[in-house]
Amino acid sequence: MRLRPPAVLGLAAALAAFAGCKSHAPKAELEITELETYWILDAPRGGTQYMAPAVRLRVKNRSPEPIRSIQATANFHRVGEEENWGSAWEQVTPASKPLEPGKDVVVVLRSDGRYTSPGTAESMFAHKLFKDARSEIFLRAGSSGWVKMGEAPIERRVGSKTVEQLDR
Repeated sequence: MRLRPPAVLGLAAALAAFAGCKSHAPKAELEITELETYWILDAPRGGTQYMAPAVRLRVKNRSPEPIRSIQATANFHRVGEEENWGSAWEQVTPASKPLEPGKDVVVVLRSDGRYTSPGTAESMFAHKLFKDARSEIFLRAGSSGWVKMGEAPIERRVGSKTVEQLDR
């Protein structure tokens, strides 16, 4: 097979573009700060209250260059159980708006696993079938694989302390 000049130019352009792609190392380039866990209440529906675990954190770019397309995910487990009870995923920064060096962004990951009850959140915490939860947080940048950045138990509290402080 013989390559024609336009094909050679196209191949050269593709190779040059590929060479410009940088592989990221999330553990080295990103940092999680201000990790906070709590429970979120959804608006009641038909007299039923819905409560889900959540993680609020800041993702900081520690690298000397902007990072494009950062994603975060969390797995939520009930204490004493190994299988995922719920998960959450968030596009932290789109490729068109990279996270600049030294800058950070707030991320909230809210589980799709929930408790339901006709009562209040406090009554859910007191229910005999209630189990505390824990979270595992993962990040990836560009085409990197998912990297575990941390884990934390979910505090037995409704709402974010950080948001509560901002409201004062």
